[in-house]
Amino acid sequence: MRLKSVTRNNKSVYITLPSPINGLNKRDNCMDMDVRYAAVMDNYIPQDTKVVLRGGYAKYADFEAPVETLASYVSGADKRFFAVSGKKIWNITYADNVQAVLSSGINNNRFHCAQYKNYLFFVNGVDTPKAFYIDGEGHDCIGDWGFSGSGLTASNIVNVSVSKQRLWFVEKDSLKVWYPETAGNISGTLHSFDLAQVCRYGGRLLAVADWTQDGGQGIDDLTVFITSEGEVLVYSGSDIESADDWTLRGSYKISKPIGYECCLQYQGDVVIITEDGYVPLSKALPLNQSNTAQVAFSDCIRGLVIDRTQKYGSREGWQGIIYSRGGYGLFNVPVANSFEQHVINVNTGAWCRFTGIRSYCWCNFERRLYFGSDNAVYLFDEGHSDNGAPICGVVEQAYSNLGTERLKKVQMLNPRTKSSIPYSLAIWTNMDMEEQNIDYAENIGSSGLHKWNEMKWSSVVDASGAKWSNSGRTVIRSQWIANSATGYKAGIVFKTKTRGNHIEWYETGVCYETGEGIL
Repeated sequence: MRLKSVTRNNKSVYITLPSPINGLNKRDNCMDMDVRYAAVMDNYIPQDTKVVLRGGYAKYADFEAPVETLASYVSGADKRFFAVSGKKIWNITYADNVQAVLSSGINNNRFHCAQYKNYLFFVNGVDTPKAFYIDGEGHDCIGDWGFSGSGLTASNIVNVSVSKQRLWFVEKDSLKVWYPETAGNISGTLHSFDLAQVCRYGGRLLAVADWTQDGGQGIDDLTVFITSEGEVLVYSGSDIESADDWTLRGSYKISKPIGYECCLQYQGDVVIITEDGYVPLSKALPLNQSNTAQVAFSDCIRGLVIDRTQKYGSREGWQGIIYSRGGYGLFNVPVANSFEQHVINVNTGAWCRFTGIRSYCWCNFERRLYFGSDNAVYLFDEGHSDNGAPICGVVEQAYSNLGTERLKKVQMLNPRTKSSIPYSLAIWTNMDMEEQNIDYAENIGSSGLHKWNEMKWSSVVDASGAKWSNSGRTVIRSQWIANSATGYKAGIVFKTKTRGNHIEWYETGVCYETGEGIL
């Protein structure tokens, strides 16, 4: 009997999805957002062409109490690094030679700091302000500041900043700011400037910032005063003693700022941590408050920020910092009994979130980023573990119809990644808003792993979350992994738990079937 040749149509479809380089999106519905976004992006950083696991951290210096302040000092070739812990100010410039430089006169470990000329000022609203400097003989000196003023209680100075070549000291629980009698002074007499006469909403003064903006209308080099009620007073001029020179350019209303560390100055602009998001002055001030969300620096994660400010806005630890070496800005956020960090790629504007970092404060020193924790200072972005513990990373990519609105069965996934050593990966697809939760495929080293071509997917109990091994330091690894999920839209979940590994995710190949009878 002669066999008859039968031609069957191949129902399998192959499509490639980019990794979610647009970052975290808490603004849009995950079923409708662009596939380059992610509904969850923890400990993975969106870059121009890939998504990369964040660096880890390593212990820099031990302490016996929480480190709540870090500050750096740079004057010519002289560089110093300070920590405040246990009611002492410590010199931690050299990790192997940590010394207490001030052991008395401190009742609050959380200081706000600013350097002007060769003096670094420490203020906290409780203690007499302190100043550090290096004298003419090269000796380190620290002690009470050298200012006084009529009606001034020194211990009430709670914040300090520099604008127009002048120090500005904020008085606690008031709308009053103090400034040197002569611009450029680092000691002597202070005069007061009471903003109560121009503030329309009351409250208290939180911060002073220097704002450089040139929008084509001649506004440049402005001094900005920010109150607890979200009122922003903008002054031009440099001589506050001259009515002809010192001019109120405008009073604006934004959402309420969070804490005394509410300002982050970057490239001439000022980003303010508010209840409504992280808002640049250059975009917020020309608009009324109702339009802030449309232009906010943190527009994509506005929902996340609002949730955190509503629950934890009164807690200490809110802070913004730019980490130029890593190419991102980081906002420290207290949550429950710990902290998280909202991180933005300063080149692309894409967001992500860091978790597992218990950080009271952050500081740049010698182009490296450090944070203070419960009993230590840690060097961040150092190695690929959290002081020996694994880094847990998870990304839930936005849903995609994979090129067709028809019902489909996703059979296989091919994540194209690069890693420094082999690692285990849990990867699967959620279909149509389902919420599977597959455990991390953990590896500490390379034991217990299998490669796609060494173990058939059909022999794995849970193929959708199969462990796999990826190796190759310089080439992108490509291998297919079994998946079994049916629906109309698929969202890829990418989950790792590693230490000692640098992982880069570029794209994912998807193989699926469409048509009738696939169930």
